[in-house]
Amino acid sequence: MFSTLLSIIALAGGTSAFPAQQDRRAVNVGVQFVGVNIAGFDFGCSIQGACDVSKSVPPLSGLGGADGPGQMQHFSKDDGMNIFRLPVGWQYLVNGKLGGTLDSGAIGRYDQLVQACLKTGAYCMIDVNARWNGQIIGQGGPDNSQFTNLWTQLATKYASQQKIIFGVVNEPHDVPDINKWADTVQAVVTAIRGVAKTQMIALPGNDWTSAKMMPTKSGPALLKVTNPDGTFDNLIIDVHKYLDSDNSGTHTECVTDNISDTFQPLATWLKANNRKALLSETGGGNTDSCKKYMCQQLDFLNQNSDVFLGYIGWSAGSFSSATYELSEVPSKNGNSWTDSSLVKACMTKKS
Repeated sequence: MFSTLLSIIALAGGTSAFPAQQDRRAVNVGVQFVGVNIAGFDFGCSIQGACDVSKSVPPLSGLGGADGPGQMQHFSKDDGMNIFRLPVGWQYLVNGKLGGTLDSGAIGRYDQLVQACLKTGAYCMIDVNARWNGQIIGQGGPDNSQFTNLWTQLATKYASQQKIIFGVVNEPHDVPDINKWADTVQAVVTAIRGVAKTQMIALPGNDWTSAKMMPTKSGPALLKVTNPDGTFDNLIIDVHKYLDSDNSGTHTECVTDNISDTFQPLATWLKANNRKALLSETGGGNTDSCKKYMCQQLDFLNQNSDVFLGYIGWSAGSFSSATYELSEVPSKNGNSWTDSSLVKACMTKKS
């Protein structure tokens, strides 16, 4: 997300019950998917795509990070969550070798998290960073073949896992030519479908894959992306949206529910084009303003589950619950887990 680099700095540094009306919303979920991001393998990556793999903090307790598997077990068992997004750095997976094969140690560690996710019975979304050291794929940076090489390897590894979702990239931004970007996304889809025929693939747009901008700026180009047989089956629109004053996801207070200016127009566009979207990043602080607006936002998605598949909160994993602004990391006392107040108020499928 936009604030990942700042969040890593916060990591180094070392709430009240919500009204019953909002708690009832959590029980009556209309969307198919509700979950959280499990971050850490992406730490060390800046918003421009430069990655220092030595600063990754895998959310695996045996590797010095958080207990990501335990978090997912809790979210699944206690909260009814059924999707987890597992962001990872491109450079991390290939040990900094552009166009190279998956590094055996890196993919082995990442696969531990993927397998722990699958063990919960949830869907598991693989998602990699959108640039290589500041360069845009297919537009002056790595060529499409170097990126499809990565995705062919990942798709081959997980081709038999029907609950894997392939998230093409995380938050493309400042892309000069959206039609060339759609060509890159098409190349990835074609490569994945060469080995993984039916799993969902999430298609990201420009402007940090903005939900607000999707209908007018990126969406028209992405609508042209198809499966090799010309269908759109299981090709879903990937969107992000935060609720703070500048939509950066860096503030603990929320100022909007994003309905009238973002999700209503997006729902109308999706219905007109017979497509569906997944909100794979959204979040806010553990504050009263965010509990108010987040619950309202997610209420709207639940009421429009014909076009919105679900939502994934940002973020749990290896973040510090004490210092990170948007922490959704649950605390653990013995064998008991306690959710953050925002998750408890708005993001569970159980009361």
